[in-house]
Amino acid sequence: MNISRKRVLTVIGAPAAALAVWAVAVPLAGATLTMRAGDDTQTVGPASIVAASLLAAVVSWVLLTLLERWVVRPGQILAIVTVPVLAASLSGPLGDAVGTTAKLVLVALHVAVVAVIAVGLVLDAGQKCGPTRTPGWRRHRDAGACG
Repeated sequence: MNISRKRVLTVIGAPAAALAVWAVAVPLAGATLTMRAGDDTQTVGPASIVAASLLAAVVSWVLLTLLERWVVRPGQILAIVTVPVLAASLSGPLGDAVGTTAKLVLVALHVAVVAVIAVGLVLDAGQKCGPTRTPGWRRHRDAGACG
């Protein structure tokens, strides 16, 4: 299995970027990250930040790997998929965060993770001349198909 160094660094970099935002906002600036969870509230800590950002990076890598196997421009499709996924992920902080500061910091966490994933994975995505393993597809030999 060919594992790209950029992709591994992306999976490591996404939680690192999120932790950097958290470190500036919470310990240094004194922000409190709390979310509503039913009738209760929960504090968002570094463990949940690392877990969520690591999960997002790994799922993105798996999706890119599948796209590279089946479509012509996997990076482009991953970039397109990223926009609605980011919008959906922002519904949590915008709807359930307690206070404006918590909302802003949580949105910054989400944007930081998506930025690392987009730069690391989308730019590393391979482009080929067509699907190679789908039954019934002929491999494109036209140089323009890879353009």
